[in-house]
Amino acid sequence: MSMLNSAAAHLNDIRPFRIETPQSALDDLNNRLALTRWPDELPGVGWNYGVPLDFVKEMTEYWKASFDWRKQEQLLNEIPQYMTTIDGADIHFFHIQSPESNALPLLLIHGWPGSPVEFLDLIGPLTDPASYGGEAADAFHLIIPSIPGFGLSGPTKETGWTSGRAAQAFAELMNRLGYERYGVQGGDMGAMIAPELGRIAADRVVGVHVNAATMGFIPMGQVEEEVFASLTDAEKVRLGRLGQFMKERFGFNAIQSTRPQTLAYGLHDSPVGLLAWTAELFYGFGDAVEAVDRDRFLTNLMLYCLTGTANSSARMYYEGAHDPAAWAPKDPSPTPVGVAVFQLSDVAIRRYAEFSNRIVHWSEFDRGTHFASIDAPDLLTGDIRQFFRGLNAL
Repeated sequence: MSMLNSAAAHLNDIRPFRIETPQSALDDLNNRLALTRWPDELPGVGWNYGVPLDFVKEMTEYWKASFDWRKQEQLLNEIPQYMTTIDGADIHFFHIQSPESNALPLLLIHGWPGSPVEFLDLIGPLTDPASYGGEAADAFHLIIPSIPGFGLSGPTKETGWTSGRAAQAFAELMNRLGYERYGVQGGDMGAMIAPELGRIAADRVVGVHVNAATMGFIPMGQVEEEVFASLTDAEKVRLGRLGQFMKERFGFNAIQSTRPQTLAYGLHDSPVGLLAWTAELFYGFGDAVEAVDRDRFLTNLMLYCLTGTANSSARMYYEGAHDPAAWAPKDPSPTPVGVAVFQLSDVAIRRYAEFSNRIVHWSEFDRGTHFASIDAPDLLTGDIRQFFRGLNAL
């Protein structure tokens, strides 16, 4: 059976999907928010001990009294979306076709604690650039999945869901959709999955673009003095930011990589606990507290809350930490890779990225955070266009 015939055979496995939240779930959420038991807090410590009490109280009150989930649910349901089952896991995905028939299929992969909601502001400019001041030749068909175990994909049901296994599942997803040639973009955990997809499907992936990149793009361990001296000023800032993050803000990773089940009871049972745990990452990167819109943050949070995936998404950290393949040296990937570095929070350094990636494009921006698709969508959109446009010259 040819690849296209195989893809056609799998079309029956792809089911249209619509978000339909029972009112009872929203009533339960509001009750839990109203009955929150608030902890104490030391005066004047700001964010030094974690997410401040005033911030969480204000966000919780907005969530309970002003945030309109039904409006957000309706907006999300206006996007074509589907569900399929691959390797025993359900995978939800948005699939937005460009009006341009020659558009390149592009898989967008979110991170943790994110979701496809991160990419909402990219959909129009990437699928229909001519309507947003761009060139029709830069159009993409977009496929935006929820990582297995995250949000609308629902909880995974067995061990072993590493970033590599997710990459294999996404390769199969693109096969089912009949896409034989496509690009991939990812940030955060998506920046781990996307390069892996560029390795396992190198004959089909034309290029991989990443932002918020860490594993495979940063030094692992101490940097020698002579190497440090050769770094640019911007790279030295990033290295210092990385060290500070590992020292002061890496606790979430340590817990999720070792005892995710213990953490799950609080995150699953308490929406405010989940809010605070998630806000530590959304609002803690680069200390850009106002960078992420509240409605966008809460819409993303609801996808974890309503699906019960706080635990299964955290488990991917455990799987990665206990996966020998994730830590083994990798040969350079044959797939062209482009990197966008947003200076307020990113830590990628080119010399380390080049050890295992074929870097052909590197951009550095003086605004934007770890969640650039939300707070700097114009810059990220432009860099994605530039990278894939540049591949034609290789």
